[in-house]
Amino acid sequence: MPVFQLDSRRLEFPPVDLAEDGLLAIGGDLRPERLLLAYSRGIFPWYGDDLPILWHSPDPRMVLHPAELVVQRSLRKAMRRQPYQLRMDTAFAQVLAGCASVPRPGQQGTWLIPEMVAAYTELHRLGFAHSIEAWADDTLVGGLYGVSLGGAFFGESMFARAPDASKIAFVAAVHQLAAWGIDLIDCQVHT
Repeated sequence: MPVFQLDSRRLEFPPVDLAEDGLLAIGGDLRPERLLLAYSRGIFPWYGDDLPILWHSPDPRMVLHPAELVVQRSLRKAMRRQPYQLRMDTAFAQVLAGCASVPRPGQQGTWLIPEMVAAYTELHRLGFAHSIEAWADDTLVGGLYGVSLGGAFFGESMFARAPDASKIAFVAAVHQLAAWGIDLIDCQVHT
């Protein structure tokens, strides 16, 4: 299985069709230029503590076109009750913390380690990473974040601490992204 070793000097990736079971390369760094190049080519980092940076480009990918979003009846009903205030980019760091800390079935720990948090926080500061948040009064109860680049939004992670909070935030995000002319949401892998 060929996996390519990146260094921190050269800003390059091998062709994505060389990925083996989604894994394309290891190493490199998380500077904004590399992350933006990776996303522009359908590559994203996904790794954990005590591992080198692992770069992935799965095939097939889970992609969504905003016009094709189907909202289930029960979620539409929940949304009509307007249980949460929805905001964007008001608590990016808190959304990252929520994504890193909420337990997930079948997973131990988190891939959202401090180096990743720092990298996405920098992308947010530069205007490329965004959060969509669900609030109950003054408490953040759910949300998601991702990277916006050109006509695509790359969803990274979401969390919920209240019923349907992340789902409602996701639907709001899809509608907002469509209004901005973004016609592709890359969910990376089917979850």
